[in-house]
Amino acid sequence: MGSGGGSVAAALVAKQQGKTAVILEKENVFGGSTSFSGGVWWIPNSSLLKEAGIPDSFERAREYFNHCVNYKGPAVTPQRRDSFLKAAPKMLDYLRGHGLKVRRPNDDWPDYYDNLPGGEPLGRSIMPEPFNIHELGEWEELLAMYPPMAAMPMPTEEFPTLFLMKRTWAGKMKALRFAFLTLRDKLTGRRTVTNGSAIQGQLLQIALREGIIIQRNSPGKRLIVEDGRVTGVVIERDGKDVEVRARQGVLINVGGYSRNKEFRQKVTDGPITNEWTSANPGDTGEMIQAMMDIGAATDCLDTAWWVVTSRNTNGEWPEGAVWKDGRVLPFMHHLDLSLPHSILVDQNGRRVADESGAYMEIGERIYQRNRETGGKAVPCWVIFDKRHRERYPWGTFPPGKTPQSWLDSGYMKKADTLDQIAALCGIDASGLKAEAERFNRFCETGVDEDFGRGCRKFDNVHGDPTVKPNPNLGKIEQGPFYAVAIYPGDVGTAGGVVTDEYARVVKEDGSVIPGLYATGNSTASVFGRCYPAAGASIGASFTFGYLAAHHATGSNELERILA
Repeated sequence: MGSGGGSVAAALVAKQQGKTAVILEKENVFGGSTSFSGGVWWIPNSSLLKEAGIPDSFERAREYFNHCVNYKGPAVTPQRRDSFLKAAPKMLDYLRGHGLKVRRPNDDWPDYYDNLPGGEPLGRSIMPEPFNIHELGEWEELLAMYPPMAAMPMPTEEFPTLFLMKRTWAGKMKALRFAFLTLRDKLTGRRTVTNGSAIQGQLLQIALREGIIIQRNSPGKRLIVEDGRVTGVVIERDGKDVEVRARQGVLINVGGYSRNKEFRQKVTDGPITNEWTSANPGDTGEMIQAMMDIGAATDCLDTAWWVVTSRNTNGEWPEGAVWKDGRVLPFMHHLDLSLPHSILVDQNGRRVADESGAYMEIGERIYQRNRETGGKAVPCWVIFDKRHRERYPWGTFPPGKTPQSWLDSGYMKKADTLDQIAALCGIDASGLKAEAERFNRFCETGVDEDFGRGCRKFDNVHGDPTVKPNPNLGKIEQGPFYAVAIYPGDVGTAGGVVTDEYARVVKEDGSVIPGLYATGNSTASVFGRCYPAAGASIGASFTFGYLAAHHATGSNELERILA
C-alpha cells in the first residue's frame, strides 16, 4: 500500500523470491512522500563511502546512533537499530544492481551531529543522479513532484553555496552553473529532475521494466483480518469496494497524517494544524487508523520531520508561498535561517534553539519552549538586522530581495530599533534587547554558549564563510530591523505504528500482528525524536521495506543480510 520509498524495493524482492507483488497507490500519481522530498538516503557504511575512500563501519555507525538518538520508546530498540544499520548498505547495493544510479553529494553534507562520537563530517548521505523524466514515456506525467522542484536541474545540496551568490565567488559560480543547466535542458529538450523526483523516477522506470504491477487511484479503506492474520486490504476503485488478497503479507507504506488536522490536534501537545505542512496531498493517515483499529501499537504521534515555516499572524500567506495554480506551498526555512544576522526568539525575547542546526531539533525545541512558557513560542519570531536582508535569500526570493507586499501586508515587520520591532511583534522588549546583546557577544568570540550554533561542520556548511570568526554568527545591531512569525511546519509526520526489526507491526503487548508489515512515515521512526542526517527517514523507509519483503517471503537471504 503506497508508492513511496521502500515499495519498489519490496516488490523487487518479492519478484526475486518467485512471488507477485502489486503496488496500490491512493493518488493518481506515483511516488508518495519520497517524490516530494529532497531526495536523499542516509546509508552508513555504504559501498559509495568505500569507493570514495571514506572509512566507516557498522560499529562506528552504531556508536553515532547511540549518541544522537536518545529517545526511549517501543520503536527505538537495539534490534531495530541493528537491523537498519546492517541492512541499509545491502539494500542500496541491491537497488544499484537493478540499475539505480546514485552518488555522493557534490557539496559537503555532514551528518547533522558530526561532532558526536561516530559522526561523519564528510557525510553518509547518498543522492540520486539527475534523471531525465522524458525516459518514462507515458508515465512521465504520472510521477509525483513537489512543484518548486518539478524542473530543478540542480540538487538540494548545492543550494547553500548558491544562496551566497552575493557573498562568495563559489556562490557566483553556482549561480552560473544553475543558469547553464537550465539552458542546457531548454536547448536539448531534456526534462531533468533531481531530489525526490529523481529517486522515484528511476525506481518507477525500474519497476516498469521489471513488470511490477502498479495500480493508481486505489485508496485503502480497511484491512482484511481472518483468524487473527491480515490477509489483504479493501480498496476503493471507481466508487466500489474491492478486496485485494495477499498470501505472504501486506506492507503499509502510505506516508503519515500531516494533512489530517483533527487527528494531529488530538495527539499533539500544543498548537498544530494541517496548514503548515509541505507533505504530499495524500498524507491523511487513513491506513494508520486502519492498523490502529486492529490493535497496532503507536508511538511519537505528536512529532514530525519539522522544517519551520512562516506566514502572517492573521493566517495570510506571503507572496511567493502561493503557487501558480493557487496551491499554498509554505516556505521551508532551514537554509535561510542558518545564515548570520538572524536569531529565533519566543515572545519573551529569548532564543529557542541553534538556528543553524538540525531542523527536526528546532521544531522539538519550539514545542518544548511553548510548553515551558505557557504558549509563548508558537509562533516564534525570527529577528534580522539589515545585513541579512541585503545579503541572503528568504523564502523563495533571492538575496537582497524583500517584496514590498511582505511589508505592506504585515507578514514582515520593519522598524528602526529593536524596541520598535518588539512592539510590532508583541515581544518583551527588555528580553529581546538583553538576548541580542548576549548573542552579539557570542558573535565576537565565535562561541555560542547557549546553543552551540556554528560548533559543527553541519552548521558551518550552511553559513557564510566571509563572516568571522564563526560563519553562522552575525550580530543583530544594524537597523532597520526585520521580523517574521515562525511556525512549526513539517515535511511529514514521524510517528505511527510500532514495528519490529523485520518491519512487522506489533501490538501494545509486543506481540506481532501476523501478515502485517509497515515502513516509512506510517511507522514510529527508528530514530525516535531525532534526525541524525540528511535522508534518515528515506533511508529507513527503503531499508525496512526491503527487510519486510525478505521476511514475508521466507527469503534465505535474510540471515545473511542481518549477519
